[in-house]
Amino acid sequence: MPVEVAAAIAIVLTAVGVCGIILPVLPGSLTALAGLLVWAIFSPAPGGWIVFGIGAAFLAAGASAQYLITGRRLRQRQIPNRSVVVGLICGVVGLFVIPFLGLAIGFVGGLLAMEWARVRNLRQALSTSWEALKSVGLGMLVELGCALAAATTLLVGVLVHFFA
Repeated sequence: MPVEVAAAIAIVLTAVGVCGIILPVLPGSLTALAGLLVWAIFSPAPGGWIVFGIGAAFLAAGASAQYLITGRRLRQRQIPNRSVVVGLICGVVGLFVIPFLGLAIGFVGGLLAMEWARVRNLRQALSTSWEALKSVGLGMLVELGCALAAATTLLVGVLVHFFA
């Protein structure tokens, strides 16, 4: 495979991976990692493996931080993981029922419904749902930042390869 084609495939896979972190229907960090791996395998210089190592470290840090931050904050507020899981399932269903906005509406609705069923108090359910949304959002933001750092690493590696 020509190195130009490999670079294009790597960049597209990494961009899809970054979008997958924002839209959880697409596989996020794994797709970005696949893009980095394509560049590492098909770039003729050993710099491709350096880019892969640095990018993979960013992606691993982002994915683990997302789970650690979200899990810690949910445990602090004593919100069970099943509420978030039901919210995610409702979000995926909502994506097909209401295009574009269904993911957010389904996630929030499913999360609120599970919390309302759990605590039997609408005010408390709204409060815990809001905390769960903030923790999931913060985790996604950290993972997105790390994925963007990995994408930037790939872009710098490709530019150095072609212009150095």
